[in-house]
Amino acid sequence: MSITAGGYTSGPETGRLVVRTTRAGFGAKAGHDLTIAVTRWRADATIDPADPAGSSVTVEVDAGSLEVREGTGGVKPLTDADREEIGKIIREKVLHGERHPVITFRSSRVAGTAESFQVEGDLTMVGATQPVALHGSLTEGRVNGSAAVVQSRWGIRPYSAFFGALKVGDEVEIRFDLALVPKQ
Repeated sequence: MSITAGGYTSGPETGRLVVRTTRAGFGAKAGHDLTIAVTRWRADATIDPADPAGSSVTVEVDAGSLEVREGTGGVKPLTDADREEIGKIIREKVLHGERHPVITFRSSRVAGTAESFQVEGDLTMVGATQPVALHGSLTEGRVNGSAAVVQSRWGIRPYSAFFGALKVGDEVEIRFDLALVPKQ
């Protein structure tokens, strides 16, 4: 599918937005690498294939909509109760969803081609804004890509347990796989 110039939108009904974490610390073997789904979000894009610099992207995420979907590694499998408890900690203690209910990304620069593009912009979460770069591609009508986010740059202290022996790695990966739907 070739993309034409215009406005596009996407959300959970047309794509996936996930966060992947890794474990760190002396007790890392006991923990899990997590896949966390964002269940409420919206992306809006203005795309100009002839002039990528004229393109822009905005994404809004409901900070309370993160749900742990999978945990790999670890001494024992994650239970449904574990997933719910970890999700609650992420929403309440890591992202402080009550005080900061929305996470936003606003592009400032788009470069490259549909096959390989980079979007630079500002990511705002937990009341702080920092630059971040997304890398992606458009193939067979889907946009796929990722960005690395170092939590401490936003003032987030990565979650830890057992007096710091088990902790979530500071860098998390944001992955997206979505269809762009022309705006009506």
